[in-house]
Amino acid sequence: MNHSEANRFQDFFEESKYTLLKNHLYNYRLRKMAVEKSLQHERPELILEVGSVISPVTTRTNRIIYSDLSLTALQILKRTHGKGYYVVADTMCLPFKPGVFSHTVSSEVLEHLVDDRKALRELARVMKPASRLIVTFPHRKFYFANDDRFVNHFRRYELPEMEDRLKEAGFKPVYIKKVLGPLEKITMCLVVFCFSTIQKLKPEKIKETHTLRLMKVFMFFFKWANRCYMGFVWLDAKIMPRAFSTVLLINSTLSDKLAIKV
Repeated sequence: MNHSEANRFQDFFEESKYTLLKNHLYNYRLRKMAVEKSLQHERPELILEVGSVISPVTTRTNRIIYSDLSLTALQILKRTHGKGYYVVADTMCLPFKPGVFSHTVSSEVLEHLVDDRKALRELARVMKPASRLIVTFPHRKFYFANDDRFVNHFRRYELPEMEDRLKEAGFKPVYIKKVLGPLEKITMCLVVFCFSTIQKLKPEKIKETHTLRLMKVFMFFFKWANRCYMGFVWLDAKIMPRAFSTVLLINSTLSDKLAIKV
C-alpha cells in the first residue's frame, strides 16, 4: 500500500459527511472510553490532546487544547465539536511554554511520528510537575500488517519498549490497561482489504442519486453494527492475556525533578 493510497484513506474520513462514520468506529469508541475512564477521577486544569485529527478521545471538558498538523482536520473538528481550543502543531515541536498542562493525551499518535522520543520529551516539557500523561499505542511488533502500512504506522511497540521510552522522557508509568485484542486486528485487516477493493472499483461512476440513497442506508447500518460489534471486541480484550493485546493504555505521571527542565 503506497503513501498516496493511505492519503486517500485519510481524505475519505476528512470529508465532513464521513466524520460521523469515523466517530462510530468500534475501535475508536473503545479507545475513547478507556481514555475518558482514566480521567474520570482526575480534576484537570488544562488538557492537551495531540494528534486529535477529527476524532478526539477527550470530549467531556472545555478546558482542553486539541492539536494536529492538519488545518483541515482541526477546522472540521471545530465545526462538529466546538468545545475547547484548536492549534495546528507538530507534536515533535510544540508551540507552548514549559509547564502549562496538567494532563496530556496521546492516543494512537506516537507510531506515526519519525522521532517518537522527541515527541515524548516535548510533552514532558509542556507539562506541570506531577502531571499525567495518557498514552494508547499499537502493541506487539508481530502484529504489524497491511492495516498498519495503510495508515502510515512507522512501528508497533513491545510493552517494555514503550515503558523505557516513557522513563527516558521523565515519566513514571502508574498503570497499564488492555484496550483492544486480536479480534480488532483481524477485523481491521479485513476492513482495509475491503476498502482497497472498493477504491479500485471507482464508485464515482455510480449515479449520484443512487450514491446518496445507498449512503443513508450504509450510515444507519454502520452506526449500529459498530455499536453491537463493540461489545464483542471489548470482551475479547478483557478475556485475552495482555501478551495478545493489540492496543494498550499507559497512564503515567511526570517526575517533579524532570518537569519543565526537559
